[in-house]
Amino acid sequence: MHLNLKNPIAVLDLETTGVDVSRDRIVEVSIIKVMPDGREEVKTQRINPTIPIPAESTKVHGITDEDVKDCPTFKEVAKNLAAYLEGCDVAGYNSIKFDVPLLVEEFLRVGVEVDFRSRRMVDVQNIFHRMEQRTLAAAYKFYCQKDLVNAHSAEADTRATYDVLLAQLDRYPELQNDVAFLAEFSAKNRNVDYAGRIVLDDNGNEIINFGKHKGRKVTEVLAREPSYYAWMMNGDFTLDTKRILTQIRLKSINR
Repeated sequence: MHLNLKNPIAVLDLETTGVDVSRDRIVEVSIIKVMPDGREEVKTQRINPTIPIPAESTKVHGITDEDVKDCPTFKEVAKNLAAYLEGCDVAGYNSIKFDVPLLVEEFLRVGVEVDFRSRRMVDVQNIFHRMEQRTLAAAYKFYCQKDLVNAHSAEADTRATYDVLLAQLDRYPELQNDVAFLAEFSAKNRNVDYAGRIVLDDNGNEIINFGKHKGRKVTEVLAREPSYYAWMMNGDFTLDTKRILTQIRLKSINR
């Protein structure tokens, strides 16, 4: 099975200091860049996160502070990484909820503009969960009949993710070999921000997707409770979420 591509697709995986999108940092990124003609390029880079790597995170991916002390910071690689991803659709395992939002947050933190909203995003985990309900290691065993060696190293997980995606296309005839279809199929929500705090409803309205106002229109909440905007802007939300909220607010004011 070969992936039917109109654009290059970047299959990516991040190893990080933790799982908080707004606070944690990347310590390793691996990308398999697949071209429409089937050619593959593999790029793996360890990164100095500039903050300590907690012991519990090291237990997961095996990367220590000592391992990355002489590696470049994200700021030093950001422009080259953005250029490498330019024009690519994106695939990953839990990438819509975690990898892409955290990657975008890193880009925003160093002032590099990268907009994945115009890209197709295929989440292999969401396809898997809709079909079988398993973990990546189990998915690899189920679809590829192989044991996942070196799990939680970025490159091993990236390769396993890509292999599982190809195997899913072989296994399920109802899955179209088309990135646009796969992106729509693997999306759980129509996210407005990458973290999924704001989503679109069936009518295209921006809706709050958490907390006491979940399910209500953003413009309605901002109009009735002006302090909500300040609360979110001062809260522990991602820079991208705050940017989207500000855009909605300014659009509403201009109307």
